[in-house]
Amino acid sequence: MRLSKNLIYFFGALGGLLFGYDTGVIAGAQIFIQDELQLSNGEIGFVVSCILIGAVVGAVLISPLSDRYGRKKMVILTAFIFFVGALGSALSPDVTALIISRMFLGIAVGGASALVPMYLAELAPANQRGSLSSLNQLMIMIGMSLAYIANYVWRDSPIGWELMLGFAAVPALILFIGGILLPESPRYLVKVGKRAEAEAILLNIRSKSEAEAEILEIEEQSHIEKGRLKDVFSKWVRPSVIAAFGLAILQQWMGCNTVFYYAPRILMSGGTDATSAIQTQIFLGIFYVIVTAVAVSLMDRFDRRKVLMVGALAMGVSFFALSAAFHLEADKSGFHLFTFIFLATYISSFCATWGPVMWVMIGEIFPLQIRGLAVGIASLVNWVANWTVSVSFPVLEETIGNVTLFIIFGLVCVAAVFFVRSFVFETRGYTLEEIEEALVKNETKALNNKNKTSAAKAI
Repeated sequence: MRLSKNLIYFFGALGGLLFGYDTGVIAGAQIFIQDELQLSNGEIGFVVSCILIGAVVGAVLISPLSDRYGRKKMVILTAFIFFVGALGSALSPDVTALIISRMFLGIAVGGASALVPMYLAELAPANQRGSLSSLNQLMIMIGMSLAYIANYVWRDSPIGWELMLGFAAVPALILFIGGILLPESPRYLVKVGKRAEAEAILLNIRSKSEAEAEILEIEEQSHIEKGRLKDVFSKWVRPSVIAAFGLAILQQWMGCNTVFYYAPRILMSGGTDATSAIQTQIFLGIFYVIVTAVAVSLMDRFDRRKVLMVGALAMGVSFFALSAAFHLEADKSGFHLFTFIFLATYISSFCATWGPVMWVMIGEIFPLQIRGLAVGIASLVNWVANWTVSVSFPVLEETIGNVTLFIIFGLVCVAAVFFVRSFVFETRGYTLEEIEEALVKNETKALNNKNKTSAAKAI
């Protein structure tokens, strides 16, 4: 069965939905888990963040394995792990079993975080690569919104948190079936000598002239000797490593997952009850999806670097405003409104900028021969940074307070503006092969000048 172009992109991005659901569902479920199992703030922080330990393993293993066995097989394996991990979490008899199941589930989450953007980037044409690759972030936001709805629907059930965690098995099964039907990445096929298969796949999603031209470009790059770990850190790839690793760390240290994982806790600290906090998060989740959908549709109209700098500045302002709201919390009802507004402005800024753009760039910034390995390492860096923030938030909230914590996050956002300006090079509108050629010639800064290359084709 041959899938249409739109179904290929849909199933290719479905791993993002599972990523979003499995990381987002804990935001509401943790309230009931902590109450039922009588866990301390440190213990619930570990339950929330233990999935990230597995994600580190998944980022290390699955992306490099995709270079050896192909993107398609890893999509299927990831779906299977999602399915087993979701059922294991739902059926956990105690906190130890829950932690183990969520760690196992994290392998799929980490694998999907690297695999989905890379797969979509390798199938998308250059002038649509940003929009199609960022479908991953849209699906993550949809997954999170579904998780928040599940938190609300099953909040009063005697097995509420079990149902919340177990529901992820449904989209995992859909991804498994879709993965069987997905085509392999043409770039991987050319790399392993299956040119005819690669050309047939491209003819299904490109015009004949575009497919033939792209095959020639891919073949030219694929003749380069396969890269190894030391090649990822070689001098000519260094601009990509600095940019990708810096973006991966800053995306997390700017505090995105303190909001995604702990928004109900933040709202409850302002006097909101658990049910109202979960209801509010549903509205936030729907807002996330709308903003991300708009961002996806506009992704290839604006330079990636400019989008990142504007987004970081807006997120910083939101955190400073949120800190001020906590400092001046005289009227609890007004405080709740301001908390909601500033959380919404922060997340809208993130969803429109750093959420999709960071993953798009990580999928396109590295040369073909080391792409799977390098993307895996960059994802690992991202998950480690995610874990450091997520595991520490409940304890830091208790010790230094929200006011100081949000100021720190705001300052990191400001630092991110300067990092992007200094170390990140433009990728919008360039083919993956043009980006690689610029790295070889040590001319990545020239990519920031849209008049020098074929980037005008994307406009």
